[in-house]
Amino acid sequence: MSERRAAPTVGQVVLGKRLQELREAVGLSREEAARVLRVAPATVRRMETADVALKIPYVQILLTAYGVAEDEVTAFVDLAEEANRPGWWQRYHDVLPDWFSLYVSLEGAARIVRSYEPHFVPGLLQTEEYARAVLEAGTVGQTGSQSVERHVSLRMERQRLLDRDDPPHLWVVMDETVLRRPVSIGGKVMRDQMDKLLEYAARDRVTLQVAEFADGPHPGTYAPFTLFRFAEPELPDMVFTEYLSGALYLDSRREVSAHLEVLDHMTARAASVQRTQELLLECRDGF
Repeated sequence: MSERRAAPTVGQVVLGKRLQELREAVGLSREEAARVLRVAPATVRRMETADVALKIPYVQILLTAYGVAEDEVTAFVDLAEEANRPGWWQRYHDVLPDWFSLYVSLEGAARIVRSYEPHFVPGLLQTEEYARAVLEAGTVGQTGSQSVERHVSLRMERQRLLDRDDPPHLWVVMDETVLRRPVSIGGKVMRDQMDKLLEYAARDRVTLQVAEFADGPHPGTYAPFTLFRFAEPELPDMVFTEYLSGALYLDSRREVSAHLEVLDHMTARAASVQRTQELLLECRDGF
């Protein structure tokens, strides 16, 4: 049986979907593919849904059964071996929930990351002190100082993504509440955080907008969520939404389209980039 691991990498998600497409293209059911491997149908399902790592001998047998040319099999296997290598975030397995590991993988592979945040500055844009204050407030469900510092370290490591030579385009809509709610006693943490947001707002591949109180309710007021778009045509847009003890990853066309429509609606109504920078300065001076 294929070995389970904490969470799939984006490569495993992409190749799993590709295996499913190849199987369906030749008209084989999962049960029939399982008979080729002499395993239970659940094993094929778990490979296709990236619930398990891609076992290379199984991949080779399946691709041959699906009529894939030998040179393409070799290329696919090379990609599978690369996809099975653990990501850098596995160093934080002691504090990183399984359900969030995939998020970090998606974040690192996406070409566009669009998100709505009603409560806090997004993790990719937080200062170290702001992150520490939020985490100490218990939002991760753990209160130990060592755990908090590991989470802060992970969050700072994630931010290297925006300093790459070719970073993704990060487009964030934040409720005005995010700017007005202090996360600590004293104003320095919030002033420093506003300065960091202003710094990021000046970057070419970062777009920040604020949903102002004066604009009233909008269709995204239910919960924070993030939409990932990828360069790889095999990987569809995916949506991540978090709740108290876990998260959901949505990739059905209907659900993704609904979230994309909400994002488009909110960005059209939210403060412009210039107005957002004015709000950041205003809030900075208020702390």
